Amino acid sequence: MKGILFDIPNVIQEATCHICNLKMDDRCRTISGSFFEQVPAGGDAYYMQHIIHDWDDEPALKILGNCRRALEGNPSGVLLLVDAVVPQNSEPHTSKWLDLEMLLMPGGRERTEPEWHALMNKAGFEITRIIPMRASESVIEARVKR
Repeated sequence: MKGILFDIPNVIQEATCHICNLKMDDRCRTISGSFFEQVPAGGDAYYMQHIIHDWDDEPALKILGNCRRALEGNPSGVLLLVDAVVPQNSEPHTSKWLDLEMLLMPGGRERTEPEWHALMNKAGFEITRIIPMRASESVIEARVKR
């Protein structure tokens, strides 16, 4: 497996040294940029963990739209998001505390399953499955709508 770490310049600068120290530079290269402008094209899978929940719908749609454009040339390409899926009940759940934290700190939000489907649909993706994990997060697998 080979990968690209894409992040803002100061993160990439530090990560590049770490990747070299681990002798993984033959398998992992780095590219700096902003996912609000574009995402490097050509990948088979795009993975984002705790990213979309930082943003309300408008900036989240910008990020997801750039991911969709990067994946459009690959019919088998997949987007993998690791974020919380808030249960639609009144029972206590860690994701509900995270929702308050996202609201207060970066201005983002956690989403329920219907909210994830609506956001991804609006961004041009179809959720193929949601895999709950032991923690409060789930893996949300999506493909570009054809």
